[in-house]
Amino acid sequence: MNSKTILILPGSFWQIPIIQKSKSMGYRTLVVNPYENSPAFSYVDGYLKSDIFDVKKVLHYCKTEKVDAIVSDECDVAMPLVATLGKCMSLPTIDEKSAHLFTDKSKMRDFCYIHKIPSPKYCLCKTIKEVEEFYDNLEKNIIIKPLDSNSSRGISIINHKSEIQECFDKALSYSKVQKAVLAEEYIDGPEFTVDGIKTPEKHFTLAISEKKHFNSNPNVACELYFTRNNEKYDYNMLALQNDLFVNQSSLQFGLTHAEYKYKNGKFYLIEIAARGGGNLISSHIVPFLSGIDNYEYLLHCSLGNITSPDFKIKEQYNKRCAVLSFFEPPKNGGIVERIEGKEFLEIHPKIKEYRFNFKIGDLLIDASIDAERAGYYIACCDTKKELDKLMQLVKEKVKIICR
Repeated sequence: MNSKTILILPGSFWQIPIIQKSKSMGYRTLVVNPYENSPAFSYVDGYLKSDIFDVKKVLHYCKTEKVDAIVSDECDVAMPLVATLGKCMSLPTIDEKSAHLFTDKSKMRDFCYIHKIPSPKYCLCKTIKEVEEFYDNLEKNIIIKPLDSNSSRGISIINHKSEIQECFDKALSYSKVQKAVLAEEYIDGPEFTVDGIKTPEKHFTLAISEKKHFNSNPNVACELYFTRNNEKYDYNMLALQNDLFVNQSSLQFGLTHAEYKYKNGKFYLIEIAARGGGNLISSHIVPFLSGIDNYEYLLHCSLGNITSPDFKIKEQYNKRCAVLSFFEPPKNGGIVERIEGKEFLEIHPKIKEYRFNFKIGDLLIDASIDAERAGYYIACCDTKKELDKLMQLVKEKVKIICR
């Protein structure tokens, strides 16, 4: 085993791929997570059962275990902690300024305004009256969201002024660092995700998806469809705009994941994070589409081996496509009796991963936030035609049967 020790935060299911990568590279790998049977515990060389935000306890663990690197992926809320621990331990992590920029939605909006990057009109609100005034002045639907939450928690679209009270209280309950919410213009248009990688020299956009949302909740995505190009939308323009934001920031190295909406010929930044895309986008989809081992680069940089490779995507990857698709409960939901088609998901070589977030006998209802979705599958194909055919087969064969 390599003599280096890497701490990965937190230790949930979504960190297992980067833990496995760290282990495969020979590093002693540790995690911190508060739950007794945390999914990652069985994959690591050691763990601390603790709330990751207990900074003194986690810092003591880092010093005791002589940690050489601190890493996180697919977890927004961990990034400020990684920055704090990195500073205390004199380790190369995300800096505190970047950690706050990429997790505080109000700071993102301010940054966009300064650098003339299209983003929704917005207002940082500490009271209901401030939200009401913003709503009246804008004279259109708004969206209220916490400043620093994730997984769509606390986000509400306001169609009528009477909805503000309840939605304000909900958003405020999820804002951790500052008791305030972000009220902003609701951009009604197609949505996109953009994943990339930052070196000290520049940012490279590696994967772009067009999103679809459940009819039951326009804030919860049901499909992310990844292609190199799009006949309707200029992905080159989107990539350049995304690169601009990251290159103007103080982020030295790391993975990025952003969400945009398109309206009237412009891509509006909705939010951007200094971590890879969730639901295994960074571990499964980005490497397939780009041919780039983003986890290997992140781990090397976190150990101080910071380089600036040319991550330009080679032409041989241009036709590759992928999808992250979420299963939808039957209309009106119900008690799960059985799942049909699991064996198809299991044996098909182009289905890279799948997961059902429920058991037989569970009550299944429409998801109100990302974390409540019924499950997902990831498919990676060499052409769009092949991917579309496979998605249709999944739709025909995989059924959740409820009573």
